[in-house]
Amino acid sequence: MYEKKDRSQQSQIEFFCLEDLVPKDHILRDIERAIDFRFIYDEVDGLYSDSERGKPGIDPVSLFKIVLIQYLFGIRSMRQTMKEIEVNMAYRWFIGYGLTEKVPHFSTFGKNYTRRFQGSDVFERIFMRILYEAVNCGFIDASSVFIDGTHIKARANKKKSAKVFVPIPAKQYQDELNAEIQADRENHGKKRLKDKDDDENPPQGKTITQSTTDPESGLFHKGEHEKCFAYVTNTACDRHNFILGYEVAAGNVNDSRLFDELYERVVSYFPETETVAVDAGYKTPWIMKQIIDSGRIPVVPYKRPMTKEGFFKKYEYVYDEYYECMICPGNQALGYSTTNREGYQEYKSDAKQCKVCPHLEQCTQSKAHQKQVQRHVWESYLELADEYRHMPIYRDIYKLRSQTIERVFADAKEKHAMRYTQLRGLQKVKMQVTLTFACMNLKKLATWKKRRGILPPVFQRFFEKLRFCSENWITEIEKCTLRFA
Repeated sequence: MYEKKDRSQQSQIEFFCLEDLVPKDHILRDIERAIDFRFIYDEVDGLYSDSERGKPGIDPVSLFKIVLIQYLFGIRSMRQTMKEIEVNMAYRWFIGYGLTEKVPHFSTFGKNYTRRFQGSDVFERIFMRILYEAVNCGFIDASSVFIDGTHIKARANKKKSAKVFVPIPAKQYQDELNAEIQADRENHGKKRLKDKDDDENPPQGKTITQSTTDPESGLFHKGEHEKCFAYVTNTACDRHNFILGYEVAAGNVNDSRLFDELYERVVSYFPETETVAVDAGYKTPWIMKQIIDSGRIPVVPYKRPMTKEGFFKKYEYVYDEYYECMICPGNQALGYSTTNREGYQEYKSDAKQCKVCPHLEQCTQSKAHQKQVQRHVWESYLELADEYRHMPIYRDIYKLRSQTIERVFADAKEKHAMRYTQLRGLQKVKMQVTLTFACMNLKKLATWKKRRGILPPVFQRFFEKLRFCSENWITEIEKCTLRFA
C-alpha cells in the first residue's frame, strides 16, 4: 500500500525565511559561529582600488566564503562550486545571497586572483588567522610536532615531457658544514681544502624529465607508485591534528630539503615544542643536529642500513673515540684517512691484514683488499637520536603519527580533493594547499567550539564588556559601604 504524492505543491507559493531552510546542525552554521569573517576586510585592504568609477566588485567576504565552500566540501572546480551554490540553500545562506539573487560567474574568483591576489600573501594570512583563533581557544597542543610530506598529482600528462639540464642547488647549511670540515681536518693535521673556483668549476647539474604542460611540477616515482608529475607538500601538525605549517615544492624535491624553512617557522610560532616526530626520510645528520641544537628531542624510526645482502652492516663497525678509529667485525682497526668535501671522515683498513682475513668476502669486494668506512662529522647527532628512539616515552610519541599527520593527509585527499590538482603552477597549487589546510583547521575549530560550548567572538566581546561593567559596579558598592561604615 502506498500514497500518491501530490505534485501540484511544486508550483505552490509559500512564504518563508532562508534562515529556516538551513538545518540547525549544519556544519556551516558551526563555522559561521566559530569565527568572525569580517577580518577578511582587513586582510584585503590595499588590494582593491579606492576609485568610485566602474562597477563595484563582489564583497570580499562573500568571495572568500565561496572559495571556502569549494575546499570545505572537496568540490573539484569553481565551475561546479557555483552550480552547487545555485541550488543549495545552506551555501546561499553562508555567502549571504538570497534565494532569487544571482550568484557570481564561476570565473569571478579567477579574475580576482589574477588582478588582485596573485603575488600577495592574503591566503597565508587567512590560514594564520584561523590558526590564531584555535590558539586563543586553547585547542593547540604543540608540545609534540609531527612532520611529514605527501605528493599531489599534477595536471600534466607524463607523456608530454622533455629532458632538461638543471643546476643542483647548494645546500642551505653548506657554509656551516664547510667550517666544520675545515676544523676537523685541522684537528687531524690535514691541510685545509681549497675553495672551488667558480670559473674553473662550473656549478654541478643533472638532467631531469620536465613536463612541457606544467614545467614547475616534478616527476615523482617511489616504490610501486606509477611515475607521474606531481607536487609535494611538507606539513607539520600538533597532537590534535591542527595544521601548524606547510611547504610546497615540485614533486622531485626531497623532503629533507623542505624541512629547514618549515621547522624554523613552526618553532618560531610555537616555542613550547619539546619533541619533533619525523619519518626516516628526515633522518639526516643536519636535521638531527638542527633539532637537538635547538633544545628539542628528535623522534625518529629505525632506518634499515642500505648494505648489500651478505655483507656486514655499518653498525657492526664500532667507532672508537679514544683511538680515533673504526673496529671491524674481525677485530681490526681502520685508521683515519681524511675528511672529504661532503663532510664524511674516511677510515681505511690495512690491506695486508684484510688479504688474509677470513671475513674478507663479507667485508669488501675491493681489488686492493682494503675496506673503507665513512662517518659523518655530525654522526654523533644521529647516534643520540637512536638513543632517544629506544626510550618508551618517545617510542609512544612516534606511534601517534598514524593518528596525526598521516590522518591529516588521508582526510585532505579523501574529503577535500587534495589527491590531485586542477591548477598549474607552483603558486596556484600552494594556494590550493593553503586553503585546504585552512578549511580543515576551520572545520575542526568549529566542531570543537560547539562541543565545548565556546561562544562566538561577537558574544564574547559583549560578555567581556558586561563583566567589566559588573566588576566596576561591585567595586563602587564596596567603596560606598566602607564610606558609610
